[in-house]
Amino acid sequence: MRPVSAPARPGGPAAAELARQIQQAGLQPDVVVGPAMGGVVIGYELARQLGVPGIFTERDDTGQMTLRRGFTVEPGQKIIIAEDVVTTGKSTNEVARVLEGLGAKVLAVASLIDRTGGQASLSFPNFALLPVTAATYAPDDCPLCRAGIPVVKPGSRPDKAFS
Repeated sequence: MRPVSAPARPGGPAAAELARQIQQAGLQPDVVVGPAMGGVVIGYELARQLGVPGIFTERDDTGQMTLRRGFTVEPGQKIIIAEDVVTTGKSTNEVARVLEGLGAKVLAVASLIDRTGGQASLSFPNFALLPVTAATYAPDDCPLCRAGIPVVKPGSRPDKAFS
């Protein structure tokens, strides 16, 4: 019977490449923060690759992004935000505001996929393994809508209406 090798760690090679890009840029975070839910796994693995703690933000009962579960950041700590997908940059900026409001400094965002093709409105560097320029349409100009395909709201933002 041949020994079976353990499967590669999920996120390992991807997080290792993001860590390499971050280090090559001369950035050394104190903490990696991955917004729940999509950023939790990549945030944990990126933190492990960088040798720093990994924590996450999540929405409270009112829908506001916050640190919970005893997680804290200290004034002056340098942060990398880890995302699975940057769609518009809106949630990433929301996380950055929370962290900066606590006195931390956001160094960059690192994501597996950047659907803005590098065009997200961020005030810090944006590292992504796969930049994609996704087609977007106004509701009255959407070819899928015209074809009768139902709209499903993507993402984790608790907006009441799709827009």
